[in-house]
Amino acid sequence: MRTLGVCIIFVLLAGVIAGALGVVYTRQESRRLFVEYTELTKERDHLNFEFGRLELERATKAEINSIEKAARGDLGMISPSPANTVVIKR
Repeated sequence: MRTLGVCIIFVLLAGVIAGALGVVYTRQESRRLFVEYTELTKERDHLNFEFGRLELERATKAEINSIEKAARGDLGMISPSPANTVVIKR
């Protein structure tokens, strides 16, 4: 009877130790995942900023192209030839 009680105590002790180790592992994993989440959030924000910048650049270039197309087509404008171009240096 006494050995049965000692076995039960050892089993319960092993269960408590296993549970404690599980809690420590879970907290450490949670910390690691939170750090990874923070890094990914920063990367997402950076990529959103870059996407916005590229969208603005694309819109600007499209506007310049449409202005040039209108100047050439509607107004009959042409680019000056190199002979008619003067470069000013400071």
